[in-house]
Amino acid sequence: MRIQTIVPEQAGGLRRLAIAMAKWRYGGVVPGIFRVALVDLQLGVLLDRLYAHLHLRRRSPLSRLQREMLATVVNGKVGGAP
Repeated sequence: MRIQTIVPEQAGGLRRLAIAMAKWRYGGVVPGIFRVALVDLQLGVLLDRLYAHLHLRRRSPLSRLQREMLATVVNGKVGGAP
């Protein structure tokens, strides 16, 4: 069983806009967790806020190691590079 994801180059409509904003916000890349969440736009918006809260703010409640472990699991699920 595979997890459904959005391919940034093939996205259209609101998803294309959301991907463009994610690329701008995250330095030209779309995080794997965001590609998974964009399958459902409402979930994508909420998960984007959660991702920013956990990963991008100065005082994240997760340690650097915990963030790397989370990224490794998500990338493995979406078929990205570890």
